[in-house]
Amino acid sequence: MKKVYAINGSPRTNRNTATLLDKALEGSKSVTADVIAERIDLYKLKYTGCRSCFACKVKNGKFYGRCAIHDDLYEVLEKLRDADAIIFGSPIYYRTITGQLHAFYERFFFPYMQYKVGYPNLVERKIPTACIYTMNVLEDEMIRDGYRQNLEMWEMFLANYFQKPLVLHAFNTYQFDDYDKYVCEVFSGEEKSKYRDEHFPQDCQRAFDLGKTLINS
Repeated sequence: MKKVYAINGSPRTNRNTATLLDKALEGSKSVTADVIAERIDLYKLKYTGCRSCFACKVKNGKFYGRCAIHDDLYEVLEKLRDADAIIFGSPIYYRTITGQLHAFYERFFFPYMQYKVGYPNLVERKIPTACIYTMNVLEDEMIRDGYRQNLEMWEMFLANYFQKPLVLHAFNTYQFDDYDKYVCEVFSGEEKSKYRDEHFPQDCQRAFDLGKTLINS
């Protein structure tokens, strides 16, 4: 039985990022019935980033190579050690991933890293990964304003520990149910709605195909 997990770094559990993660999981399950697919919503959990306790670095220590903090993230991190594929999703806040996903990455990566020459890691299986990003800007703005440089840093870590991630960007996302309710002069609700109707179904299909690719790899 293959285990595929989607890590939702968005506070919303039924909007753009969550929807695309669910589509990716559906794609994974479409390949074979022999798949356990689960979405994990980080904003429902109580946890912090790394606390620099260094329990994961103690020689012959009980938690060497594992995070020792017993909060809501502990069981998630233990579960991911047996994953066959992981998909990370986040809306873009201030040109990068959300704080919740950032804190998750600290806890996820650091125990695997060894303070040895060359900084080798303790990952035993180079599992496939993917990143899904949703943002309210267009592709040219993402490139012009440096979003990719920020995101590539996290993708570099994923590549170093696991495999180079597949990447999906969803642009010009629809943020509100009713744009007239909000002070929002820079966006047109009508234009946003039109863009979503045309492009978001394509994003969903790309997410579905991404999930299939992860399983087939």
